[in-house]
Amino acid sequence: MQKFFIVYIPIVISLILLGCKEEAKKPADGPKTENEPSPIAATAASILVKKPESISTPEGMVWIPGGQLKQGAVQQDKMAMQHEKPAIDVLVDGFFMDVTEVTNAQFKNFVSETGYITTAERAIDWEELKKQVPEGTEKPHDSVLQPGALTFKKTKTSVPNLYDFSQWWNWTIGADWKHPNGPGSSIVGKDDYPVVQISFEDAMAYCEWAGRRLPTEAEWELAARAGQVGTTFFWGDDITVLKDRANTWEGEFPVTNTKADGFELRAPVKSYPPNDYGLYDMAGNVWEWTSDWYNTNYYKEAKASGMVQRNPQGAKAPFTPNNPLAKERVIKGGSFLCSASYCASYRISARMGSSMDSSLEHTGFRTVATAAMLE
Repeated sequence: MQKFFIVYIPIVISLILLGCKEEAKKPADGPKTENEPSPIAATAASILVKKPESISTPEGMVWIPGGQLKQGAVQQDKMAMQHEKPAIDVLVDGFFMDVTEVTNAQFKNFVSETGYITTAERAIDWEELKKQVPEGTEKPHDSVLQPGALTFKKTKTSVPNLYDFSQWWNWTIGADWKHPNGPGSSIVGKDDYPVVQISFEDAMAYCEWAGRRLPTEAEWELAARAGQVGTTFFWGDDITVLKDRANTWEGEFPVTNTKADGFELRAPVKSYPPNDYGLYDMAGNVWEWTSDWYNTNYYKEAKASGMVQRNPQGAKAPFTPNNPLAKERVIKGGSFLCSASYCASYRISARMGSSMDSSLEHTGFRTVATAAMLE
């Protein structure tokens, strides 16, 4: 749906960033009895926790011990949104995960070896595009039908309506992974920055080349927690240390960024302390693709099933309330644009849906590999 931006950018931006809008009603968890047996206890012993001795840890990755997890919003998180609730019980086998988000240098190697062209760089086919817009829509001028992606722009004055995302997102012709902020920008000298303007399709292509895959949402949360149980952030619950732990937005969004954390836009990987598993930027910097469909009802339906989810793959089908035809995937971790007044997605349970062919300057990815993949 990326090319759809050209004709209906204000609408599409709203759909892409739906995850930052809190819904009206908050479902409550069902009643629990004090001595109710844990449904996890009987099956937790079969989870792969330790790394098999026969398998070496791939370069640039770390082993994530398997375990049980309360996936979703924690009770004390007052900023949690409805699509993060209610928390569900999951069991996840251990796996390997990239220590950092995939960098410009790593993606450059992939492109050099394969000749891959990202979605943001491809010519626009009007015959294909018109299938995604209302019937009867006139063909835009050829000067508009050019490859590009979404870039961020600060506003000059305060924004009373933070749900109107078109106020700070621009469709920019010529924006792509090599020119993340538009044709005048460059990644020269930024090999250690996370690659952005990457669509889901682009990330999947990289994974296939690298012999990896994208993490599930459950795997991502297990890795982000790094053994922390019931905390809002990967370091605990203390929000006052945010600027020292993550690249986010300080100041009035989207007018002024004080750069209290040292950066206004993206930061090089490893600019902030890792979590206890040695993973960097599991909060802030850039959003990260997962393999799960984005469905606002997923947690509610999974909880209602009464079943413990083992290595859950997420929703069986996508669902976005204000656009039932949308097919979005879950992204995690938040970005340099997250602030307390706007999404606060540096929280572990935070999630958002993004169209699979969307490319934005605050979205990248990291990969995972299972023991079975490396045997």
